[in-house]
Amino acid sequence: MNIERLRPVHASAYRALMLEAYARYPDAFTASVDERGPLPLSWWEARIANDPDARELVIGAFEGEQLVGVAGLSFESRPKLRHKATLFGMYVHASARKRGLGRRLVRAALESARDRSRIKVVQLTVTEGNRPAHALYEECGFVAFGVEPLAVESGAGYAGKVHMWIAVERESNASVAVASHEEMQRG
Repeated sequence: MNIERLRPVHASAYRALMLEAYARYPDAFTASVDERGPLPLSWWEARIANDPDARELVIGAFEGEQLVGVAGLSFESRPKLRHKATLFGMYVHASARKRGLGRRLVRAALESARDRSRIKVVQLTVTEGNRPAHALYEECGFVAFGVEPLAVESGAGYAGKVHMWIAVERESNASVAVASHEEMQRG
Protein backbone atom coordinates (compact mmCIF):
# COMPACT_ATOMS: atom_id res chain seq x y z
CA MET A 1 0.00 0.00 0.00
CA ASN A 2 1.43 3.34 -1.07
CA ILE A 3 0.31 6.64 0.52
CA GLU A 4 1.00 9.86 -1.41
CA ARG A 5 -0.41 13.27 -2.20
CA LEU A 6 -2.70 13.16 -5.22
CA ARG A 7 -1.76 15.09 -8.34
CA PRO A 8 -3.90 16.17 -11.30
CA VAL A 9 -3.02 12.94 -13.11
CA HIS A 10 -5.11 11.14 -10.44
CA ALA A 11 -8.21 13.30 -10.98
CA SER A 12 -10.25 10.69 -12.85
CA ALA A 13 -9.65 7.98 -10.23
CA TYR A 14 -10.28 10.48 -7.41
CA ARG A 15 -13.56 11.59 -8.99
CA ALA A 16 -14.74 7.97 -9.42
CA LEU A 17 -13.86 7.03 -5.82
CA MET A 18 -15.59 10.07 -4.34
CA LEU A 19 -18.73 9.67 -6.45
CA GLU A 20 -18.89 6.09 -5.16
CA ALA A 21 -18.51 7.36 -1.59
CA TYR A 22 -21.27 9.96 -2.02
CA ALA A 23 -23.61 7.33 -3.48
CA ARG A 24 -22.93 4.64 -0.85
CA TYR A 25 -22.85 6.89 2.22
CA PRO A 26 -24.97 9.99 1.53
CA ASP A 27 -25.18 10.92 5.24
CA ALA A 28 -21.42 10.84 5.67
CA PHE A 29 -20.62 13.60 3.19
CA THR A 30 -21.94 17.12 2.72
CA ALA A 31 -21.47 16.78 -1.05
CA SER A 32 -23.62 14.53 -3.23
CA VAL A 33 -23.45 12.73 -6.57
CA ASP A 34 -26.03 15.18 -7.94
CA GLU A 35 -23.83 18.13 -6.95
CA ARG A 36 -20.37 16.80 -7.84
CA GLY A 37 -21.13 14.33 -10.65
CA PRO A 38 -21.72 17.02 -13.30
CA LEU A 39 -18.56 18.97 -12.43
CA PRO A 40 -15.89 18.84 -15.16
CA LEU A 41 -12.71 16.89 -14.62
CA SER A 42 -10.90 20.24 -14.43
CA TRP A 43 -12.67 20.93 -11.08
CA TRP A 44 -11.25 17.69 -9.66
CA GLU A 45 -7.80 18.47 -11.12
CA ALA A 46 -7.83 21.91 -9.49
CA ARG A 47 -8.71 20.34 -6.13
CA ILE A 48 -5.56 18.24 -6.26
CA ALA A 49 -3.24 20.74 -7.94
CA ASN A 50 0.40 20.16 -7.16
CA ASP A 51 0.90 23.60 -5.59
CA PRO A 52 2.69 23.53 -2.20
CA ASP A 53 0.54 26.45 -1.01
CA ALA A 54 -2.77 25.13 -2.35
CA ARG A 55 -5.91 25.77 -0.29
CA GLU A 56 -6.72 22.05 -0.52
CA LEU A 57 -4.76 18.86 -0.84
CA VAL A 58 -5.78 15.23 -0.94
CA ILE A 59 -3.77 12.24 0.27
CA GLY A 60 -4.39 9.00 -1.59
CA ALA A 61 -3.79 5.33 -0.80
CA PHE A 62 -2.90 3.09 -3.71
CA GLU A 63 -3.02 -0.66 -3.97
CA GLY A 64 -0.77 -1.18 -6.95
CA GLU A 65 -2.05 1.43 -9.41
CA GLN A 66 -5.60 1.51 -7.99
CA LEU A 67 -6.69 4.40 -5.77
CA VAL A 68 -8.47 2.77 -2.81
CA GLY A 69 -8.61 5.52 -0.18
CA VAL A 70 -8.46 9.28 0.26
CA ALA A 71 -8.42 12.00 2.90
CA GLY A 72 -8.36 15.73 2.16
CA LEU A 73 -7.30 18.88 3.94
CA SER A 74 -8.73 22.31 3.37
CA PHE A 75 -6.74 25.28 4.66
CA GLU A 76 -8.44 28.49 5.79
CA SER A 77 -7.33 31.64 4.00
CA ARG A 78 -9.05 34.35 6.03
CA PRO A 79 -6.53 36.12 8.30
CA LYS A 80 -8.22 35.27 11.61
CA LEU A 81 -8.69 31.62 10.65
CA ARG A 82 -5.44 30.78 8.85
CA HIS A 83 -4.31 28.65 11.79
CA LYS A 84 -7.02 26.06 10.99
CA ALA A 85 -7.39 23.21 8.54
CA THR A 86 -10.34 20.89 7.98
CA LEU A 87 -10.06 17.19 7.29
CA PHE A 88 -12.60 16.29 4.61
CA GLY A 89 -13.60 13.56 2.18
CA MET A 90 -12.19 10.62 4.14
CA TYR A 91 -13.10 7.37 2.37
CA VAL A 92 -11.65 3.89 2.01
CA HIS A 93 -13.06 1.48 -0.59
CA ALA A 94 -14.68 -1.62 0.94
CA SER A 95 -12.01 -3.90 -0.59
CA ALA A 96 -9.26 -2.11 1.37
CA ARG A 97 -10.88 -1.81 4.81
CA LYS A 98 -9.83 -3.48 8.06
CA ARG A 99 -6.12 -3.04 7.30
CA GLY A 100 -5.38 0.24 9.11
CA LEU A 101 -5.54 2.27 5.92
CA GLY A 102 -7.91 4.89 7.34
CA ARG A 103 -5.53 5.49 10.23
CA ARG A 104 -2.59 5.83 7.84
CA LEU A 105 -4.50 8.34 5.70
CA VAL A 106 -5.52 10.47 8.68
CA ARG A 107 -1.97 10.45 10.04
CA ALA A 108 -0.58 11.40 6.62
CA ALA A 109 -3.06 14.27 6.44
CA LEU A 110 -2.04 15.44 9.92
CA GLU A 111 1.60 15.29 8.86
CA SER A 112 0.76 17.47 5.85
CA ALA A 113 -0.91 19.95 8.21
CA ARG A 114 2.22 19.99 10.39
CA ASP A 115 4.26 20.89 7.32
CA ARG A 116 2.49 24.25 7.21
CA SER A 117 3.87 26.36 10.03
CA ARG A 118 0.68 28.39 10.53
CA ILE A 119 -1.58 25.41 11.14
CA LYS A 120 -2.34 24.88 14.83
CA VAL A 121 -5.65 22.99 14.63
CA VAL A 122 -7.26 20.40 12.37
CA GLN A 123 -11.01 20.00 12.61
CA LEU A 124 -13.50 17.58 11.09
CA THR A 125 -17.08 16.50 11.30
CA VAL A 126 -18.29 12.91 11.47
CA THR A 127 -21.87 11.76 11.12
CA GLU A 128 -23.51 11.17 14.48
CA GLY A 129 -23.81 7.41 15.01
CA ASN A 130 -20.97 6.48 12.65
CA ARG A 131 -19.11 4.61 15.37
CA PRO A 132 -16.25 3.17 13.25
CA ALA A 133 -15.30 6.60 11.86
CA HIS A 134 -15.68 8.27 15.25
CA ALA A 135 -13.45 5.61 16.85
CA LEU A 136 -10.84 6.03 14.11
CA TYR A 137 -10.65 9.78 14.65
CA GLU A 138 -10.43 9.37 18.43
CA GLU A 139 -7.64 6.83 17.97
CA CYS A 140 -5.78 9.42 15.90
CA GLY A 141 -6.12 11.96 18.73
CA PHE A 142 -9.21 13.96 17.73
CA VAL A 143 -11.55 15.11 20.50
CA ALA A 144 -15.28 15.83 20.10
CA PHE A 145 -16.40 19.32 21.06
CA GLY A 146 -20.03 19.43 20.05
CA VAL A 147 -22.83 18.07 17.91
CA GLU A 148 -24.58 19.99 15.17
CA PRO A 149 -28.14 18.66 14.96
CA LEU A 150 -29.84 18.39 11.55
CA ALA A 151 -26.49 19.11 9.87
CA VAL A 152 -27.04 17.15 6.67
CA GLU A 153 -30.23 16.39 4.77
CA SER A 154 -30.41 13.33 2.57
CA GLY A 155 -33.18 11.19 1.15
CA ALA A 156 -33.29 9.30 4.46
CA GLY A 157 -33.89 12.46 6.52
CA TYR A 158 -31.45 14.48 8.61
CA ALA A 159 -28.22 13.53 10.31
CA GLY A 160 -26.28 15.32 13.02
CA LYS A 161 -22.55 15.96 12.75
CA VAL A 162 -20.09 15.54 15.62
CA HIS A 163 -17.42 18.25 15.50
CA MET A 164 -13.92 17.11 16.44
CA TRP A 165 -10.51 18.74 16.62
CA ILE A 166 -6.85 18.05 17.28
CA ALA A 167 -3.97 20.40 18.05
CA VAL A 168 -1.23 20.14 15.46
CA GLU A 169 2.10 19.94 17.21
CA ARG A 170 5.38 20.70 15.49
CA GLU A 171 8.33 18.32 15.69
CA SER A 172 9.62 19.80 18.97
CA ASN A 173 6.34 19.18 20.81
CA ALA A 174 5.13 16.14 18.87
CA SER A 175 6.68 13.54 21.17
CA VAL A 176 5.06 15.19 24.22
CA ALA A 177 1.66 15.22 22.48
CA VAL A 178 1.98 11.57 21.40
CA ALA A 179 3.06 10.49 24.90
CA SER A 180 0.13 12.38 26.46
CA HIS A 181 -2.31 10.82 24.02
CA GLU A 182 -0.95 7.32 24.65
CA GLU A 183 -1.20 7.90 28.40
CA MET A 184 -4.86 8.93 28.02
CA GLN A 185 -5.54 5.80 25.96
CA ARG A 186 -4.13 3.53 28.68
CA GLY A 187 -6.46 5.18 31.18
